[in-house]
Amino acid sequence: MNREHPGADELTPFKDTIYQWPLPHRDRRALALYQFQARHNPVYARYHKLLGYDPQQISRVEEIPYLPIRFFKQRHVSVHPQEPTLYFTSSGTSGAATSRHAVYDPAFYLKGAQRHFEQRYGPLSQYAVLALLPAYLERQGSSLVYMAQHFIEQAGHPDSGFFLDDLQALSRVLTRMTAAGQPVLLLGVTFALLDLAEQFPQALGPRTVVMETGGMKGRRREMVRAEVHKILQEAFQLDAIHSEYGMTELFSQAYSQGQGLFETPPWMQVHIRRVDDPLSPARPGKTGGINVMDLANVTSCAFIQTDDLGRQHPDGRFEVLGRFDHAEIRGCNLMVL
Repeated sequence: MNREHPGADELTPFKDTIYQWPLPHRDRRALALYQFQARHNPVYARYHKLLGYDPQQISRVEEIPYLPIRFFKQRHVSVHPQEPTLYFTSSGTSGAATSRHAVYDPAFYLKGAQRHFEQRYGPLSQYAVLALLPAYLERQGSSLVYMAQHFIEQAGHPDSGFFLDDLQALSRVLTRMTAAGQPVLLLGVTFALLDLAEQFPQALGPRTVVMETGGMKGRRREMVRAEVHKILQEAFQLDAIHSEYGMTELFSQAYSQGQGLFETPPWMQVHIRRVDDPLSPARPGKTGGINVMDLANVTSCAFIQTDDLGRQHPDGRFEVLGRFDHAEIRGCNLMVL
């Protein structure tokens, strides 16, 4: 295979129009990006060789092999050999290897993150964005913190910002925003939201979106998502708790506006694979491993075999049901069934 370093001109067609809504010709775009990455990404090319796959013989999206996510811990998964502008890194557990996702165009990542959020929730400029992400703020390279910082800047509200440990200050801001009828996005890691719910329960208005990102980080016992949401709903007197599904190895996020059912943007798609055969799709409605096609992963790999377990619904939405037993518990989805 020709793995010569791709020039900017080769990448431009993939990046210029990917964030359309709706996205026309998604399968055709996916196959073109697949062929590009199978040719220019040495790790992905090597994976094909080990599987005995010939990329030239793959003509349907359903035939594309997904790269196991663990390769981001072991290799430089990129079409570029040089050092990137920055790395997104996972938190990992003590002493464990962490994933590194090379980011060559941070503005491209932020454009997609903002585009999807605003399609689901309206302009960021109408919100006060309050980020309760203590475990993520305490380390470098969190894509979630990077996104939250951008959301805070785009919101422009004077009360927007990060809250590390001062839950009382956050509670006061929420009280003031609720009284004023100000739309609020409270984006929080799960254990911190539970701390806030226990220490400062309060009625939040219908214009407040409480969005959990998952993550117990060893601070609390593991809980199923439904249990977490019930606690938060009762403490904040809300009809629904929202969720974000994202990870270091992806450039895109899926959102749930209630009941843990996630929706993706047009350039992202979830497929469920069999638990006992990672190269075969699961039967409709069955639990299996989550494969993610993220066409925003232009310079790394757009076809990722995650360690999450899930189930897809007939309308295309999906739910996250836990993680494979062998998978290191980390990041955005710690709540298991």
